[in-house]
Amino acid sequence: MDAVTLLGLSAGGLTTVSFLPQVIKTWRSKSASDISYGMFTLFSSGVLLWLLYGIALAAPPIIIANAVTLVLALTILVLKFHYQRRRHEPVE
Repeated sequence: MDAVTLLGLSAGGLTTVSFLPQVIKTWRSKSASDISYGMFTLFSSGVLLWLLYGIALAAPPIIIANAVTLVLALTILVLKFHYQRRRHEPVE
């Protein structure tokens, strides 16, 4: 593995793992009231485009990091929707 690929995997790994604390906190607290639908929707859309870009370039660091990040970001959105419905909170 060359240095550039290792750099890309390291960068992608760190930015992806940064979402785990939020997913865990949201899961444990059963609340996502402070999470913005708008921000996470825009962010998830951007990550999807990065994933498609990585696929077009056949760049494993971009593909792996953005696929995992997309799953984590969408998990947060799904949990927010689920917990709001359970509490009958208005959707933003």
